[in-house]
Amino acid sequence: MLNASWPTKRRVALSLFLTWIFLFLPAYQSFSSEDPGLIAARKRMVDRDLKGRDITDSQVLEIMGRVPRHLFVDKSSRSKAYADHPLPIGEGQTISQPYIVALMTQILKVKPGEKVLEIGTGSGYQAAVLAEITDQVYTMEIREGLTKIAAKRLKELGYEKVQVKYGDGYFGWEEHAPFDAVMVTCAANHIPPPLVKQLKEGGRLIIPLGSTTYFQTLTLLTKKNGKTHVQHLLGVSFVPMTGEAQKR
Repeated sequence: MLNASWPTKRRVALSLFLTWIFLFLPAYQSFSSEDPGLIAARKRMVDRDLKGRDITDSQVLEIMGRVPRHLFVDKSSRSKAYADHPLPIGEGQTISQPYIVALMTQILKVKPGEKVLEIGTGSGYQAAVLAEITDQVYTMEIREGLTKIAAKRLKELGYEKVQVKYGDGYFGWEEHAPFDAVMVTCAANHIPPPLVKQLKEGGRLIIPLGSTTYFQTLTLLTKKNGKTHVQHLLGVSFVPMTGEAQKR
């Protein structure tokens, strides 16, 4: 209990400090009490697989070097969490390799305060990376089990502002449109029209486009003056978008 004789400013300051401890210390501890070996592995990942290639955005590099990727995979896979390849997360889905997560984030050029929609929550890792840039991240997952796990994980790690929805991402999230940026982390043979419609003027959309069985081309769409402009960037391989996308 605070002593009523304390000056008001001191009592308010102490109250705010105690509130900070209560709300944020659990998340801070989960980041700060890491195994030194995992910290070293994450640094190697950034130096070798990101800086060593074409990831040059300093903010993206800093975020990738800070977010604990190993907490977004099963315990049995944690020793491989910082290797530059995808890992299974259950239900036939994967967490993308670190390089691809960094590359898509770098290409999308998200700014603080922008509203971002991610299609394909998966483990929640990409949403966490985006949430380090902007406090308006909306993410959708078509598998209910993965949705629940990702939502719980994000909340426990302090990403409480990330909005997670169980549903078919093909139709987007009209309630919160328009979006400054849309990131699709599953492959489709066409760009879903609802996602383009929900994109703000000047907005960007990135998607693995092409055969959902073999390989796709990472594709960037921008909306300018009501028209869409498409850039084909590089070959990738993602799990397919399911639901409505498979019917078309």
